[in-house]
Amino acid sequence: MKGESNHIEKLGESSGRICQNWKKAESTNLGTMPLQDNVWEKKARRMVCVWPGIRQLCLRKNLMYGFMQLFSFPFKTLRGVSRSLGVSHLCSISNMSTSLQIELVPCLKDNYAYLLHDLDTGTVGVVDPSESLPIIDALSKNNRNLTYILNTHHHYDHTGGNMDLKARYGAKVIGSNIDKDRIPGIDISLNDGDTWMFAGHEVHVIATPGHTKGHISFYFPASRVIFTGDTLFSLSCGKLFEGTPEQMHSSLEKLTLLPEDTNIYFGHEYTLSNSKFALAVEPENSELQSYAANIANLRKKHLPTVPTTLKKEKLCNPFLRTSSQAIRSALKIPVDATDAEALGVIREAKDNF
Repeated sequence: MKGESNHIEKLGESSGRICQNWKKAESTNLGTMPLQDNVWEKKARRMVCVWPGIRQLCLRKNLMYGFMQLFSFPFKTLRGVSRSLGVSHLCSISNMSTSLQIELVPCLKDNYAYLLHDLDTGTVGVVDPSESLPIIDALSKNNRNLTYILNTHHHYDHTGGNMDLKARYGAKVIGSNIDKDRIPGIDISLNDGDTWMFAGHEVHVIATPGHTKGHISFYFPASRVIFTGDTLFSLSCGKLFEGTPEQMHSSLEKLTLLPEDTNIYFGHEYTLSNSKFALAVEPENSELQSYAANIANLRKKHLPTVPTTLKKEKLCNPFLRTSSQAIRSALKIPVDATDAEALGVIREAKDNF
């Protein structure tokens, strides 16, 4: 079975948005405010329920009706919001000591774009917008402008929205200097080892060729997040369209040197099919077995598998486990083969799975 597309999808569907908020969230008060005294038909008190963002429920005429509305509102609202997002769950909130907010925006068939929002300055960027309309919709719902467009590589399903978004918002396009002639609308060209600033956040540029010659990854060290495009997926790596196994192995080795709690945001939802291949070549890996079960549960509920962590990938991803004797035995990789050669064999097996 083949979980990765062999061609660049131009048409697809936008299925909504999931957000990861890396700033401490304020708890929403879903309780009632204190009762306010007033005469109700000269014999009773009037109860007013105040809910943030909705009209007050006045129970003057029908107390029972009011209570029914009161208790049914949260469930109706959650269902309504879920339907409007096109997914089966709401935003997931995590706390970190940073003001970087990351919002996942599904695009095309299985692509992910990511909106970056600096809560301190209001600066907004987007990583790999394959199409413009889902990004415009996400920005409009929060009344935000777009300042930057970050591209990991030149493929159309990662840059297809560049020109529309640039024309609409005046956003600057950032990409690899190697790909400056292939990235639509590029304004800022970056090289391996460069440090670029997104608002108050340092962004380290890491050259990660293999999938394409000019592929780069964007690492935010203070937030412990990296955007790896099509170089590193959960439980897989990108196809070697323009690079070699040696280049891909070198790129992945760079990424494994990052802190293990780094959150990895990848370019496509391939994780379920990746897990099936990984289990086929390393079936006795207990960490992988547990992770694969969790992935299957998420996808059954139509939930994303992003982000993953570097620690998890080092324990489970066959492309980061090229020295595993179990994998080498399963794929008949010679004992004396280098890790890069082993990666080439694993990649070929995955392509034909």
